[in-house]
Amino acid sequence: MAALDPLPTATADSATTAATTAGSAAPLRSRAWFGDGGKNGFISRHHLRAMGRGGHNFDGRPVIGICNTYSELTPCNGHLQILADAVRRGVLQSGGFPLEFPAMSLGEPFLRPTSMLYRNLAAMEIEEQIRANPLDAVVLLTGCDKTTPAALMGAASAGVPAIVFTGGPMLNGRFRGRNVGSGTDIWRMTEELRAGTITQEEFTEFESSLNRSAGHCMTMGTASTMACLAEALGMMLPGASGLPAVDARRGTLAEATGARAVELAGSALTPGRIMTREAFENAIRVNAAIGGSTNAVVHLLALAGRLGVPLALDDFDRLGAELPLLVDLMPSGRFLMEEFAYAGGLPALINDLRDRLHQDTVTVTGRSLVDNCAGAEVYDREVIRPLDHPVQPAGTGTAVVRGNLAPDGAVVKQSAADPALLRHTGPALVFDSLEEYLAVAEDDDLDVTADTVLVVRNTGPRGYPGMPEVGNLPLPKKLLDAGVRDMVRISDARMSGTAFGTCVLHVAPEAAVGGPLALIRTGDRVRLDVPGRRLDMLVEDGELDERRAGWQPPKPPADRGWTYLYTRHVTQADTGADLDFLVGSTDSAPPRQAF
Repeated sequence: MAALDPLPTATADSATTAATTAGSAAPLRSRAWFGDGGKNGFISRHHLRAMGRGGHNFDGRPVIGICNTYSELTPCNGHLQILADAVRRGVLQSGGFPLEFPAMSLGEPFLRPTSMLYRNLAAMEIEEQIRANPLDAVVLLTGCDKTTPAALMGAASAGVPAIVFTGGPMLNGRFRGRNVGSGTDIWRMTEELRAGTITQEEFTEFESSLNRSAGHCMTMGTASTMACLAEALGMMLPGASGLPAVDARRGTLAEATGARAVELAGSALTPGRIMTREAFENAIRVNAAIGGSTNAVVHLLALAGRLGVPLALDDFDRLGAELPLLVDLMPSGRFLMEEFAYAGGLPALINDLRDRLHQDTVTVTGRSLVDNCAGAEVYDREVIRPLDHPVQPAGTGTAVVRGNLAPDGAVVKQSAADPALLRHTGPALVFDSLEEYLAVAEDDDLDVTADTVLVVRNTGPRGYPGMPEVGNLPLPKKLLDAGVRDMVRISDARMSGTAFGTCVLHVAPEAAVGGPLALIRTGDRVRLDVPGRRLDMLVEDGELDERRAGWQPPKPPADRGWTYLYTRHVTQADTGADLDFLVGSTDSAPPRQAF
């Protein structure tokens, strides 16, 4: 029996060649568990034997964690078990030992008050699971909006080699002979229902036609954006961000991802080596070219903070302004992720942009981003435009505005806004909560016009809590009935990456911590000047000082549990809304023994 099922030893092992190809032949972390010939090694090994794993699985081969954010509470990630099996095949075929583990799943449709409240909790859980277990590398299976940044943040802090694989976008929605997009058309159809231009029956038919397959939103919302940016950062295999969830080629890529994880095990090619300042600059430029979600700003800032990479809010404005919008996808354009993938996907776009990107940023392949995509072709120039024929010109992406209403900055997605409103002055109509506004939004006698600037505060990281996606506030029904479809809206909230409108978001500092947004009153004149990068309330400084003296902070939203911890330690939007004690990374050394 011993000859068939030998005890593992701590000698050189089958991972040496793989580790060398990825940059080093460092001892595998898992040997601290399975290579121990005494009591602790026995405990680690024999419990795996109880699961039917023979000794050959831990004879020195690399142990690959499959971090799976599957959950039936996260419909966008509901198919990740199938992809986990494909990743497992790739690991086994390449001589690794796969061990799958669950991680907190963050689904947009169900989580209240907002999935963003739990992004940092999921990141902390993933970090601790990676560090505390005998893992030499990890595959991060993600999909829905917050699962990708949470996994990246956790892996970045843990410092173990990692590779991302997202579940992919769903197939195009189809409603009465035309494509419809998740999120984007929901906001549009909801407003038309409120305005009475469509019936409830038509709305229900639309509802049943929108999501036709497994996968995340097929618009360039936050899920698609973060998938593209994970690839642009170098943390995903080329082409893995765009293929539909149900495309058989996604299974093939999942196998390849598992195989690559084996090669990464024991190497120096960790997230910190891949996601450098130059990699973040590439990602910001790509975000501009794809018309990515404003949520990418807060996620990339938090991720950079985990890695100690100097990245500031103004970098998104400065670097993003260098490139035009090239990908014609909703909500800023016409098409959906299916067309983007078939047009060549992110590799084709990267190849087009190769002279505008840093050339030497290393990726999980061991090659540079530009080398990964060399020769990738664009097959549909209506979907992926050339630089000399963009969807929108350079400088029309995410803008950062500052002023006495947002001294630490706020963001505006210009490509999804009404150009006529990007310079606008009007009277403020101010509400202290989302509920306060929604209670009167349907009133025909609401004192509001198309010139009004709608302000809803206390929707930031601490104030809501969690900074929900409510910044694309529904228009007052009075304006909808008059044919108005956009107005200037200001909040300390976020908005869905699938949404559109002239929405000023992420106002920092937020109202709940005493930012100037807490001081504005109904009737104050507000001036938005996006080309001039300004956002001001036209109120004298002395008057603002008097208002500040009378301001009282709101009651904390919780006195126990996660929300209590979160609201006391969350940073502001301009630095990523991470927890202050999670900023930075630690080493990946195995922790102290348990027995």
